[in-house]
Amino acid sequence: MHDAGAVITSLDEFNQIIEDGYVEQSSPDIPPENSKPLPKASQANSFSQPTAKTNTQLDPVLSPAVADQNTNNTDLNKESVMLDLDSVRWHVGETFFLQVHDNPSLRYTVKLIGYVKNQSILVTSPKIDGRGALIRDGQTFIVRAFPGKKAYAFTASALKSVYTPHAYLHLSYPKIVRCTAIRKSSRAIVKIIASITIGDPEQTAAAVLSDISMGGTSGLIKNQVGKKNDTGVIKFKVTTAGEDAYLSLPIVIRSIVETENSKEFRYGFEFVEMPTQSKIILSSFVHQTLAEIE
Repeated sequence: MHDAGAVITSLDEFNQIIEDGYVEQSSPDIPPENSKPLPKASQANSFSQPTAKTNTQLDPVLSPAVADQNTNNTDLNKESVMLDLDSVRWHVGETFFLQVHDNPSLRYTVKLIGYVKNQSILVTSPKIDGRGALIRDGQTFIVRAFPGKKAYAFTASALKSVYTPHAYLHLSYPKIVRCTAIRKSSRAIVKIIASITIGDPEQTAAAVLSDISMGGTSGLIKNQVGKKNDTGVIKFKVTTAGEDAYLSLPIVIRSIVETENSKEFRYGFEFVEMPTQSKIILSSFVHQTLAEIE
């Protein structure tokens, strides 16, 4: 994992690279059974821990949704297919999200470095607050990526953490990858605090957004402001690709409905003339949110 043009100056360094730091593209003609496996994870490194014992069955995590009478609207937003990794075109530097399987609230953002076919996927070392995270050998993740207009997910376990010359992680090579195409009108279920400025003269109110799509959003406002077809601006924050982004989008009120308790009003807003950069950020957020709903 040296930089291009770097010179190996010692035999020890060379042997270390051969042992656990090399990268190769295995030939498609070599059967997987003849491929050399990765070295077994060593306990000599102080960052390693014994392999986690788990009886959890991971296959259902990647099972495609089946529509039935109990299927909710979110399932209908998704069209999933199962692929092998060879048919997926990821690029070096692609952002991956690692969700710890037995602790879903714990997530890491890493970058794809490359892969050794049928052996392992190489990603940058997971970090927390800029410092290396403790990843135990055998720890299982749900891995997600959101390139373009599709979302990918697969399960993988940590094979080995490498710390020299640069920190990176070997993940197990997946047998299958789930690819989810999300429709343009798909609505992601959210709970986002937003600021609404609407009407002429302008009125400002706080709203709690409950769903969002590329076309618009809906949410609750305590006091009625504006009227149908009034224009304005909605402002809110989203987190996507591991980064916070603040959006300010032009809107038109398309519906106002008084709720049952008569203390709130449900508004429907359409996004109009959305700036290109805002469209990219919103698309990433909507796809990511929909894909993370299992």
